[in-house]
Amino acid sequence: MEPVHVTSHFAPIPNIHAYLCPPGIAGWYSIVPMSTLLICSLVAASVATAAEVRLSNDFSGGGYTSVYTLATGIAYTDAVLTECSIARGRQNEPSVAMNPRNPLVLVGSSNDYCGTYAGSPAGTFVPAGPIWLGYYRSENGGTSFVSSLVPGYPGDTSPYAQLAAIRTASSGDPVVTWDNHGRLFMGSESSEDPSGSKKGWGDEWVASFDNPAGESGDTINDGKRFRGSVMVAKGSSAPGTGGKFNDKTSIQADRTGGACDGYVYFAWSRFTGVGTSNIYFTRSTDHGQTFSSPALLTSNVGNVQDPEITVTGNGHVYVSFDQGATNSGQPTGVGLAKSVNCGKTFAKPVLVTSYIDAGAVDVATPVPVPAPSAQDDPLSPEDVSAAGSSARDCGDFDSACQSGFTFFRRDSSTRSAADQKDTLHEFVYLTFDAAKPGTQVDTGTTYGSISSGKGAQSAVYFIRYDGAAGTATAPQLIDNQNKGHQFFSAISSDGGVLHALWWDSRNDTSYSPARPIGNDASGNVIAALDVYATTSSDRGSTWTTPVRITAASTNPNFEQFSNREVPFAGDYLWVTSVGSSAFGAWTDWRNTVSGTDPRESTGSVEGADVKQCRTFISGAWTGDQCPHEGGIDQDIYGSVTP
Repeated sequence: MEPVHVTSHFAPIPNIHAYLCPPGIAGWYSIVPMSTLLICSLVAASVATAAEVRLSNDFSGGGYTSVYTLATGIAYTDAVLTECSIARGRQNEPSVAMNPRNPLVLVGSSNDYCGTYAGSPAGTFVPAGPIWLGYYRSENGGTSFVSSLVPGYPGDTSPYAQLAAIRTASSGDPVVTWDNHGRLFMGSESSEDPSGSKKGWGDEWVASFDNPAGESGDTINDGKRFRGSVMVAKGSSAPGTGGKFNDKTSIQADRTGGACDGYVYFAWSRFTGVGTSNIYFTRSTDHGQTFSSPALLTSNVGNVQDPEITVTGNGHVYVSFDQGATNSGQPTGVGLAKSVNCGKTFAKPVLVTSYIDAGAVDVATPVPVPAPSAQDDPLSPEDVSAAGSSARDCGDFDSACQSGFTFFRRDSSTRSAADQKDTLHEFVYLTFDAAKPGTQVDTGTTYGSISSGKGAQSAVYFIRYDGAAGTATAPQLIDNQNKGHQFFSAISSDGGVLHALWWDSRNDTSYSPARPIGNDASGNVIAALDVYATTSSDRGSTWTTPVRITAASTNPNFEQFSNREVPFAGDYLWVTSVGSSAFGAWTDWRNTVSGTDPRESTGSVEGADVKQCRTFISGAWTGDQCPHEGGIDQDIYGSVTP
């Protein structure tokens, strides 16, 4: 029986009531619509408390409902949605956005593997279904979510499917944004060839949603009707991530009310077969129906990825990105490109700050294992370990590393935000995680967070960039702690208030800057990660004491990917806000069922194995035949945040 997902953790509900129902304004109640008055009364009745909530309800008693049904009320389902409703599968890399017209409405997404076993032959489990974008909708300020998938997935035969003008078998890196007119936009990259050949399309596409009743309709229905998906960049049909592969997405809409209000901006990283990468950008001036030809933003730098788009109150567009070191002397740091004409053209990017990259690296030491008669996972660029002697993640068998540790991939990353309501400043707010100077240590193993054998504590930093002056504040630690790693930060800004959150391992009883997160000296893993959040009301000059959002620490090192051999935690977390109301989302393993891997030697109990059911037949292992029993139960959770 599926456990009931209830925790004892409570946090203050976001100040939606104050945002929608400001006190002390004479005659206010006589000029607002009746729907807003109803929202005010509902929020006022529930301002007491709110708990952590699950966005991905892929368990019996939860279930997935078609977006077509959500918008029209007409019943529709298919084999993929049926599988998602009981899958207890994997979700990671969450995104979420609060509707600026009605903060009670939130839409989130993630890489959603819930449909992986859809279409399996009777009596067996094979990875025949898609990895797709979740569509998680709340109409009560994040108290609960209805789970679904963005239309257009393989197996979708609803009337909405024909509106998805894209080519893909699997998609990921979902990003979400709203305009000020009830429209929702969701961006993604495409990974696989629908015909089944071993090719990675590397396409980029954007899905659009609106209010079924139009802009004047009840705002509770904003972003509910699917209007279609369009391809904005086409990759080459090459194996894996070879050739031209587009990845690492970002999306933003202009909500300033200015000349370019309603424009939609989209950026991504383009990787090529020779190992280079650059940032490309496109825009839509017709609400996501068409997009301009991709434009290169980083002609003067290379080895860049992870773009983030922000729009300042005067309508200027900024794209930040992570800049890696190169043999030509380019430093590791934060890059930023600026447009003063609504994304039509950009100035050459500038380096905002340099930093010491903090990630995870080891020496790969593959160990052979009898080949399974069936794969447990579709091959996807999102969770396949890097080839070669250097490893970014470590687990078992062909994912094993010399140190003996088990860990997920992570790298320093930059996030950015701007307050589109602030017409007095042209500020871009940036957070990034990096190695904390003075904490470098020799690890004594092949593992390192800076390089093999070199470790350090990672911490989250904040910078305020003044686009008008072209100057930036010095990087400041948001929360200076002596213990624990901080990484995958996220930031949001609206109405004069900043909100930030990150993953934090300060409660890891095995913590050492010389070891991976959650690993003790013997390579045993434990629950080690929490989410912490804070806020600033003075544009980042000071921050409130961070609050622990998660009720209990979670174990990110469960080996749930690449045939149950290696962990994968995704590449980011998310926070969204309207004024002082904020909501954060993260990947969580609280429902994962641990177990033993029968392919390993007897006595291997490092704590990373998950429940799986295999049989050794004729010299080969079967695939996992109990995927619904919790071994791959990785979920998206969220909560209101400070």
